Amino acid sequence: MNHWLEKFAPFRYSWQDVLLNGKYGIYSVRNPRARNNPQAMGLRDEVLFNQSKEGNCAMGNMRVIQEAHQDPTIKDYFWASTTFEPIKSFDTPFPLGKIKQIPELHSIRLIK
Repeated sequence: MNHWLEKFAPFRYSWQDVLLNGKYGIYSVRNPRARNNPQAMGLRDEVLFNQSKEGNCAMGNMRVIQEAHQDPTIKDYFWASTTFEPIKSFDTPFPLGKIKQIPELHSIRLIK
């Protein structure tokens, strides 16, 4: 199992939105380098939900429930989407800098 970190701007989709909907599909990733991440995520991989822009902190943990599939926002097969479900909310969101201090997370690409 791999571990990932996904950044989301809370004004577009917040952790509360993930919890309310019970799942979240990432799509519209148009950065050529970032587009490889959804394609590399495996079923049941764990993903930290990082709230960017406001606070830059991890809000909770998610799991991949649907591997890479066609991005529904574009017809070009080149772009993929991945779907997650929330696992747990953190009692206290923790800053991105603290992630780098957790040995179990040294394998995520953010640290490498």
